[in-house]
Amino acid sequence: MQSIQILNVVKIFLPTALTFAIGILLTPTLTNLMYKHKLWKKKKRIDDSQITNEHFKNISNASAEISTPRVGGIIIWLSVTLSILIMWLISKAFPSDLSTKLDFLSRGQTLIPLASLLLGSFIGLFDDAAQIRGAVDRISDRYLKIISISAIGALIGAWFYFKLGITSVAIPFAGHLALGWLFIPFFIIVLVAVFSGSVIDGMDGLAGGVLAIIFASYSAIAYGKNLVDIAALSGVISGGILAFLWFNIPPARFYMGETGILGLLVVLTVIAFLTDTVFILPLIAFPLVATTASNIIQITSYKYFNKRRVFKIAPLHHHFHALGWPREKVVMRYWVVSVICAILGVVVALIS
Repeated sequence: MQSIQILNVVKIFLPTALTFAIGILLTPTLTNLMYKHKLWKKKKRIDDSQITNEHFKNISNASAEISTPRVGGIIIWLSVTLSILIMWLISKAFPSDLSTKLDFLSRGQTLIPLASLLLGSFIGLFDDAAQIRGAVDRISDRYLKIISISAIGALIGAWFYFKLGITSVAIPFAGHLALGWLFIPFFIIVLVAVFSGSVIDGMDGLAGGVLAIIFASYSAIAYGKNLVDIAALSGVISGGILAFLWFNIPPARFYMGETGILGLLVVLTVIAFLTDTVFILPLIAFPLVATTASNIIQITSYKYFNKRRVFKIAPLHHHFHALGWPREKVVMRYWVVSVICAILGVVVALIS
């Protein structure tokens, strides 16, 4: 029994370390390609309705958008995919009890999340390409994203409902809520809500650090629920994000872009449903929730209350920056809050 537990722990940590190493090794070559082909926006974007003074407008990092590649998320999903493929190939080329045990590509637990990660990442990559070319404006891009996310949600939600027979969700300490066919639109709503957290991708290292912590917490939750393959996949994703984060510490060498944030938030939603913790996700991902809420509050107040601003600038992390906090302080405090929320979320998930 103890040897099985040790193998399960190795099954999680070994691929995680492997993914980090692969990401570190791939990044120099990928970075050279990004800069060689100038994979960044060709014009900067500043939303003047959100900026309250000329000083903050001048220190905004919007100008960096025209000189920093925006497809750094490729590092994450490519290193994750290669790590999974390597572990699978080893199990096939050198079959043994150990190699078979360490292979965590399974139809029941990890195939759907991996497919979701790649589907979201590829759609995000097309969106990044369109923005790099300047082929879409902000309004059109916003609607296209909503439509794309809804379509992904409908596809995955239908798979959960028809193929896996999942028709209910757990409410902590209160049992399960039966949804029937309404599970599919509920999945779409949750996915769109989770994706709204992409507004956190606005400071060097912010989104990467927060998401690495979130996926690490889901690795612990899945392990506690004896979903070891999902635990390994969550760990591997966290390892890929940490490799990205290594090069995203200020000054960032590239941004995550839609190919990173879209794929990660899609697979995060899928993992939350597979671990039956969708109602605990807001606690685990509270920094995403708070950042999204700040945007909604700011926009609502500005539009419907005589252009009144609740925050100096939204999203929330930019508000703290406008108050005079250095970017590094904002980012690291977000990380600290993320760790605390992740710990609380793991505890609730395992005792409820």
